[in-house]
Amino acid sequence: MEGSKLYVGNLKYSVTNEQLEELFKECGEVKNVNIITNKGFGFVEMGTPEEAEKVKELFDGKDYDGRTLRIDEARPPKPRFSRDSDRRY
Repeated sequence: MEGSKLYVGNLKYSVTNEQLEELFKECGEVKNVNIITNKGFGFVEMGTPEEAEKVKELFDGKDYDGRTLRIDEARPPKPRFSRDSDRRY
């Protein structure tokens, strides 16, 4: 794994940043947790790429609070264009 930021999917909407931090801290330093409200996914940044890989190995496909976690390396966001930028005059 190249980066230390992970996508964490298939979460219950009730899961908190603190709960994910507590879950993943056994794999190393949790630098940042950002759950996207009411979307069922979030992002976790670990201290090193090795720690992120360990999280993926331990938790991807595992049950957490009745849901099967989906964990992968986070991809950079796609650029967003405003509707106005596509208009031709």
